[in-house]
Amino acid sequence: MSEAVNLLAIRAYWNTHIHDLDIATAPAGSAEFFSQLAAYRYNKLHYLPRLVNFDGFAGQRLLEVGCGIGIDLVRFAAGGAHVTGIDLSETALDLARTNFAQHELSAELEQMNGEAMAFHDDQFDVVYAHGVLQYTIDPRRMLAEIHRVLRPGGQAILMVYNKYSWLSALAIITPADLEHVDAPGFATYSSRNFRSMLTAFSNVNIIPERFPVKTQLHGGLQARLYNDLFVGTFNALPQPLVRWSGWHLMAFADK
Repeated sequence: MSEAVNLLAIRAYWNTHIHDLDIATAPAGSAEFFSQLAAYRYNKLHYLPRLVNFDGFAGQRLLEVGCGIGIDLVRFAAGGAHVTGIDLSETALDLARTNFAQHELSAELEQMNGEAMAFHDDQFDVVYAHGVLQYTIDPRRMLAEIHRVLRPGGQAILMVYNKYSWLSALAIITPADLEHVDAPGFATYSSRNFRSMLTAFSNVNIIPERFPVKTQLHGGLQARLYNDLFVGTFNALPQPLVRWSGWHLMAFADK
């Protein structure tokens, strides 16, 4: 399959698979729709506001690669950052524009391939790409582009899925699928592999995160066993024993 076809396949997939869409009961594009998805995101990813100070980039130029419907980007903008978001999905970008309008915030939102960005060198103070590298054709090329558009001294904040995580193990022994495992380009990474991809950056810090929380997407016996038995047992284990197994590998890297 050619790169062009791959790119079209990725765009087509994300035009019809808005992340966490199944959790929303309100009409798409409504204020309640965005509120529901934001509440669900920060419940599932409760680590994110702890590791990423959304209010800490006031006055800085911040780019999000793969901004989706703009849930994180809205928080950066509300904290005073001058934000730009790019995504392959027209559907996601249309919703992101609505999201920003409802919050009365401004953003530059463009359809663009993160592996070939139409930005000048050294243009941004921060580049944020949470859950994007694992769904692209050539993640090393995307990282090279992120490095290029960052100013010297700027910071990249990145996340990929951990190959050796509790969720990967659970997917092997139960019928549960990994999230968006059917997406074109889906990949997982070991911490060592991820670090090897970031050699162009300095002061690289990789933090395993995203540990089990109760699911709201599933019901029945499987959900009860997961919520009542697995989540409680896992979270009762000493942190040093399970810290390495976080589903998300968060990287903070300087140029």
